[in-house]
Amino acid sequence: MSRPTAPARRFALLVNPVAGGGAAPRVAVPLARRLREAGADVEVAYTSGPGDARDLVKAAAADGRVVVSVGGDGMLSSVAGAAADEGAVLAVVPAGRGNDFARMLGVPEEPDAQAGLLLGGTPTPVDLLAVAVPGRPAVLVAGSAYAGVDARAAQIVDRSRWLPSRLQYPVAAVRALASYRPVDLAVRVTAPDGRIRESEHRAACVVVANSRYYGNGMAIAPGAAVDDGELDVVVVEAGSRPELIRRLPKVYDGGHVALPQVTVLRGTRVALTGTYERSGAPVPAGADGEPLGDLPGRGAEPLEVELRPGAVRFLR
Repeated sequence: MSRPTAPARRFALLVNPVAGGGAAPRVAVPLARRLREAGADVEVAYTSGPGDARDLVKAAAADGRVVVSVGGDGMLSSVAGAAADEGAVLAVVPAGRGNDFARMLGVPEEPDAQAGLLLGGTPTPVDLLAVAVPGRPAVLVAGSAYAGVDARAAQIVDRSRWLPSRLQYPVAAVRALASYRPVDLAVRVTAPDGRIRESEHRAACVVVANSRYYGNGMAIAPGAAVDDGELDVVVVEAGSRPELIRRLPKVYDGGHVALPQVTVLRGTRVALTGTYERSGAPVPAGADGEPLGDLPGRGAEPLEVELRPGAVRFLR
């Protein structure tokens, strides 16, 4: 007597049409064909913004479909919170400029292997970050939140679409370092047992990480894991511009964390405030390639990042 076959998976491919300079649709169409040829039920929808993405996730979840983010890190973060809220299973297919969370999850780049992962992967709980800017509702993101020279680099990347994608982040990093200013930074980290550690820094940047990667492959938090229930907080202390440029290559393999100018903290909740040294001007902040606005100044209500353990299930 033959065994009954498991029902084929049903997918909703949510595609950011501008991700990767228009690469996402070129990835989505053949992927949908491979999935359908394997017997899967596939819908493809193109997003026009975060609000639209949330509605599409809600509809897909109600229809029992796996939500597949086809785009970059910003696209993934625009759907991750909605998938967590709706209890949907989520998957990511890299088609953006950075693709750092897909890199962290080990998502293959070869199309047949991507289809195989979607068809045979196991839904696995993964942590997310809740990022709360004062005066706004918290948003859920997948990879990291940051402030300082790296947020400035992300701003430059958004204006560098004319460059090949592989060059955008390295060029932006060098340009951001060329104009960087130290930040008077205050950090408060709450450990899982409730103990609080407060510290002050003259910093180039601070990163609150769930994933070890950001900036198109920089291993900014090499000890981070997406399912360990903790945040990795990496503070890169200020230095001269030549010193920071010399440190930059070490970030790609995680070697920078061994430098005395880098502090690594761990916890479940992080609060950040700071302004540029001397001028007191506001410092840009961002998360997963998208701007958050400015870091609150010293003495103000802080920007807070809280870990949400096992918030969403990813196909892995």
